[in-house]
Amino acid sequence: MGNARNLADNLPLEGHLAGRNVIINGAMNFSQRQASSSNVGNQYVLDRFAVYKQNTGSTYTCSQNSVTDLAGFSNSLKMDCTTADTSIASNEEVKIVYKIEGQDLQRFKKGHATALGFTLSFYAKTNKTGVYCVELYDRDNGREVSGSYTVADANWNRYTISFPADTTGKFDDNNGSSLELSFWLVAGSAVQGGTLNTTWRSATDPSSATGQVNFADNTSNDWEITGVQLEVGSSATPFEHEPYSVTLSKAQRYYYSWVSSGLSDNIYIRSPYSTGTPPNSSASAAYTFPVTMRANPTITTTYNFSRFTASVHNAVAQIGTTSAGNAYAATEWQADAEL
Repeated sequence: MGNARNLADNLPLEGHLAGRNVIINGAMNFSQRQASSSNVGNQYVLDRFAVYKQNTGSTYTCSQNSVTDLAGFSNSLKMDCTTADTSIASNEEVKIVYKIEGQDLQRFKKGHATALGFTLSFYAKTNKTGVYCVELYDRDNGREVSGSYTVADANWNRYTISFPADTTGKFDDNNGSSLELSFWLVAGSAVQGGTLNTTWRSATDPSSATGQVNFADNTSNDWEITGVQLEVGSSATPFEHEPYSVTLSKAQRYYYSWVSSGLSDNIYIRSPYSTGTPPNSSASAAYTFPVTMRANPTITTTYNFSRFTASVHNAVAQIGTTSAGNAYAATEWQADAEL
């Protein structure tokens, strides 16, 4: 009876058992761009999770860190403060941001009388104790709500924040950024003051990060996060571990990195020496992405691909064109369709 009761208590109250989590790469297993970025700017490091900095003198290294002291997880996103800032400007901000397509959010029924709540759960570990703020921003309708968690020790802990339903403002049903999740690390006075706003409202700065500690006050400060899950309802369920290949395919919708493993799989483009009419005057190659990307991606290349003008669709890339008599081989390229 005890096991049956525990199982029943952890079942989701709304929606399906599988696919509960609208966060991709919540276990921080994928970092296709790079494993680490020192003096990180406004950029993605781990897949789907971006660093946002505004008017700050502090600097950080953001990295995919190996986890050995949290059962069930092997990786985290880690922020290491490398230059301290003890005097925070009013408009100073540092946070980790995750953006979600509107078509993946329809399950929350936002903007309807039957709207459902949002429950966020995650594991965090930091030696900088105190209050940390988390914010949901509805970009489609300019609305926001905040919550907080309190760190009392330097161990891994699972935190749960429930955000209320919002009957005002529907999410767009498209591939644009509709909901943006922010984990605050540094918040200036412009977003503090009063009582933390825990009900949906028209977006405004004051009280959206009230009480946030200054994570930037010492270069010894580290903050790690993993097991990020956002789901329908008012209760958190256990983290949804997906097969490795499933999460990779989801991540590749937004960013795809191709690296040759040797001469056998290089992509070659060679044009005949004739300068006559097509098809003899030029040549090109096409590459089909393993998944359809969110939108037409931006292609960046290394080696000879930098000489080509790419024509890109979100399913297929025409990755190069040569003039008569030229031959090139590609060894590495990236397609970026992030929100």
